[in-house]
Amino acid sequence: MATQLQGKRILIAKPGLDGHDVGAKVIALALRDAGAEVIYTGLRKTPDYIARVAAEENVDAVGLSILSGSHLELVKLTAAALKREHADDVPLFVGGTIPRGDWNALKESGVDCVFDSEMSLEQIVDEVARRLA
Repeated sequence: MATQLQGKRILIAKPGLDGHDVGAKVIALALRDAGAEVIYTGLRKTPDYIARVAAEENVDAVGLSILSGSHLELVKLTAAALKREHADDVPLFVGGTIPRGDWNALKESGVDCVFDSEMSLEQIVDEVARRLA
């Protein structure tokens, strides 16, 4: 995994009221270990804040970690905010506690890829790298 994301800037964010960020931090470290520059926004950020940071930092991708069950609404709000910031061309990834039955709705809302807890860090990094190639 050493350098497959070299030169890429990836924003990892925790939208909504969810207070658990261990998974987001693990993903951030895996992406960093793969060569990416990772910007982590911290807990409980609004979709508008996430989009503003994404635009200001000129990131190559945005990853949302959502465990609260409000993934459908938070993704829609974040995708709309990215559009307002003229950053809707930035790939949007989402991971967390997300039922497979919601994956298609998330993709229709602008998500490029959904990651779940059954995927290894290597699979996640490989998929992000493939989509950013």
